[in-house]
Amino acid sequence: MTKPIPDKAEVALEYPDKLYIGTFERTARFDAHIDENGVSLVVRREGDGAARKSVHMHFHHALFAEILSDLAESVSAIPRDDAAHREALRAGALALYRSFDISPANRPSTKAEIPDNRRGDTDGVGNMTPEEEVLLLHVME
Repeated sequence: MTKPIPDKAEVALEYPDKLYIGTFERTARFDAHIDENGVSLVVRREGDGAARKSVHMHFHHALFAEILSDLAESVSAIPRDDAAHREALRAGALALYRSFDISPANRPSTKAEIPDNRRGDTDGVGNMTPEEEVLLLHVME
C-alpha cells in the first residue's frame, strides 16, 4: 500500500560513466515495509513515460540495523531548535522500537495508537534495557 510523500526524497545513482538524479515530492508516493528478508522501500511518481519514475531498495536486516545505528550517531546534525523534524524522527523511531514488542494480533493500525501501559509506563522508557535507553538517547539528541 503506498502513501503520499509528506516531504521530499532525493535519489542519486552513480555509475562510472553515468549519473542519475531523481527528486520525489508531495505528488509522489512511497511504500516501506519489513518482510522476512529485510526492509523494502519504494518511492514512485506516476505519470506519462517522461514523468514516471521509481526507486526500489531492499536492505537485509543486519544492514538496516547498522544504518539505524549510524543514524543514531549522527542525529546531532539536526539543529536543536528544529523541533518539528526532531519530533517526527523521534516518533517514527519510537514507533519502530515499540512495534517489535507488540504481538501482531495486538498491533495497532496507526503509529498514534501504539500504547505502552505495562507497569503504568506511558512512554515505554521504563521497560527498556540500559542498552536500549542509550540507543534511544542517541536518537533523541
